[in-house]
Amino acid sequence: MKRKDIKNLLKVGAVAVNGAAVCQFDHPLKPGDDVVVSNLQSAVAAGDLKRARIQIVFEDEAIVVLDKPAGLLTVATASEKSDTLYCRLNSYLHRPRGAARAHVVHRLDQETSGLVLFAKSESVRSRLQDDWPAVEKLYQAVVIGLPDPAQGTIATYLTETTALQVFSNDHESPGSRLARTHYRLLRSKDPYSLVEVRLATGRKHQIRVHMAGLGCPVAGDRRYGATADPCDRLALHAVSLAFAHPISGQHMRCESPLPAVIRTLVPRTQRHVEASPKNAQSRRSEYL
Repeated sequence: MKRKDIKNLLKVGAVAVNGAAVCQFDHPLKPGDDVVVSNLQSAVAAGDLKRARIQIVFEDEAIVVLDKPAGLLTVATASEKSDTLYCRLNSYLHRPRGAARAHVVHRLDQETSGLVLFAKSESVRSRLQDDWPAVEKLYQAVVIGLPDPAQGTIATYLTETTALQVFSNDHESPGSRLARTHYRLLRSKDPYSLVEVRLATGRKHQIRVHMAGLGCPVAGDRRYGATADPCDRLALHAVSLAFAHPISGQHMRCESPLPAVIRTLVPRTQRHVEASPKNAQSRRSEYL
């Protein structure tokens, strides 16, 4: 390749080392590093967040919060290394600034949409991850069926198999991890219900497995027993993140509305069941 073309690839973040975009030609490599080089056209498109339907909800010198579309990986996997939210964000950060780099704080499943928080330095990432249990993480999901009770807490041990399937058990076993999910019914229209979920822990497929264990799998989640896929995607969305800003300490709340394709499954009308103190069951205190 011509020297100019290589410089352009570096400039737009088309070269990634171990999943992170690299813009310096003299970036040191060591044995075992994974280097991926994308073509220029793909890299430019990846850096264009708006074209990729990725919205910036909040950005400053320390953090950036993105609204991830369903179907896009948060970080690289064995089968997909370059087209991820992480790589696209790095391309965006490098183009105008040439210095900032994204650092992963947490992840969403590929099939889940909504808010994802990234740090712009290693120190900020460490601070956010140390405080992660105090971060309020709210999701909304359309599930098949009517949850009973209408409000409560699910606490089980989750185990992931080599086939990447997650199973739930009431008892601890080798390799299992405790997962705790708080949920409450918002409204319902047969055969679907809209539920709000607050995570006390953040395990892989936690919401999906716990809703399925309740007998109400997330719509579109055939992996965990859903028989209907009414919106051609997983009906799960990360709607809110509330946390202390890692630099200023200011209370932050970022929000993303439930996508219309999911929301219309359970529209808000007087004919539908609305959750209230009367139909919320005895686990109200556990959720609060």
